[in-house]
Amino acid sequence: MSLDLDTVTDQPVSVSLWEGDEGGLEQAQRQALVTLLKQRFVSARTHPRDWQVLVEHERVLRSRLNDLFLDLAIDRDREVAWKRQAVSETGSRFPTLLYDAAWSREETILLVHLRDRLRAGAAAGETRVFVDREDLLEHVAGFRPPHATDESGDEKRARNAVSGLVKSGLLITGEHEDRFEVSEAIEPLLPLELLQELLESLRRANAEPQAADEGDEADEPLGVGTGEALFEEPEEQA
Repeated sequence: MSLDLDTVTDQPVSVSLWEGDEGGLEQAQRQALVTLLKQRFVSARTHPRDWQVLVEHERVLRSRLNDLFLDLAIDRDREVAWKRQAVSETGSRFPTLLYDAAWSREETILLVHLRDRLRAGAAAGETRVFVDREDLLEHVAGFRPPHATDESGDEKRARNAVSGLVKSGLLITGEHEDRFEVSEAIEPLLPLELLQELLESLRRANAEPQAADEGDEADEPLGVGTGEALFEEPEEQA
């Protein structure tokens, strides 16, 4: 008995993952969406499976982000994607899930340095750029203002800055815990205009003497936000 293909109708394929699941995305698409929401960025280097799903299903994932008043930015040359707050064309303010988490002084120094290293490596034909932890700490130490007296505190903040950039994915760990690969995401996430803001904030921070009590005030961020942190803002009080 032969099967008449003309009589076969397409049946909708269920993407339900649990009882009562009304979602319309396949599991891989959902996982890529969650990664986009949780991480500062998704790249082919750090999230290869999620990146592949993203480029294959860009429209549907962009749509889901748009539903949350978020936009999807993609640098196809560097194979990096990240979320950012959508901006209204009428000037009205959308509800937001993101807040501007400002870089610390030490993180700013490292970001500018790593961006320069990445550009220098690209100009030299290097496809991957590596840095050592001690070199990064020495670079930050070179920016200690003459009036700084808390050397141990400064070193602790520098080490925390390196750890912070590792956690954000901008420094990629490998076989050796003290050697990192510089993520190509730094370039699109730190465009020229933001770099200029960071440098200006750094100049101001270096020019201002620190308080005698170099505790909380020394940890003050520079005020230039990343716009990448996922956060539910508290409702404004009437």
